[in-house]
Amino acid sequence: MTDESGDILADLGVSRETIERLERLVALLTKWNSAINLVSRTSASATWTRHILDSAQIYDLAPATTRHWADLGSGGGFPGLVVAILAAELRPEMRLTLVESDLRKAEFLRQASRNLDLDAHVVAERIESIARLGADVVSARALAPLDALLGFAHQHLSPNGISLFSKGATYLAEVEAAKRNWQFELMAIPSKTDTAAAILQVRDLSHV
Repeated sequence: MTDESGDILADLGVSRETIERLERLVALLTKWNSAINLVSRTSASATWTRHILDSAQIYDLAPATTRHWADLGSGGGFPGLVVAILAAELRPEMRLTLVESDLRKAEFLRQASRNLDLDAHVVAERIESIARLGADVVSARALAPLDALLGFAHQHLSPNGISLFSKGATYLAEVEAAKRNWQFELMAIPSKTDTAAAILQVRDLSHV
């Protein structure tokens, strides 16, 4: 873990036990990655910054009243498993649903959840095929263009829920494209791990 990692996690006020859980997640990811390619090999060498911290910064953007968080296309567990680790200490009453259609990645998520003693429910089906989740928060990272993500959010959010989507340098173009089909209130929060990226916090979503 880097000094930068410690600073960002310190801002969240997490304990040494939670940091150790995150370190165990990194070890699990490293063990499984060569077999099922959970993250790219280039980003695996910078797992703390590219994946752990990039996911951890999303946690505080959710309302304090959040009771059900759904992470879509969870893949290697980002941000879903990181959120689950933070919530285990900071918000133990919150439920996590991790949706991942790739059966091998879904099995990793289940094994990691058990190994880390997390209360996370893994759904190994396509996002558009599952019953409505009614989540307070829907998140996704490196999954699909914003227009498609808003369709998933519209399906799985509670009436007053919000979406948190990590986006790279082209996010402004994605926002403009999404406005053709959706009305929404948007706040773009600069990423702490990538100066060109942002976390899109979306509220009041409806069809045009």
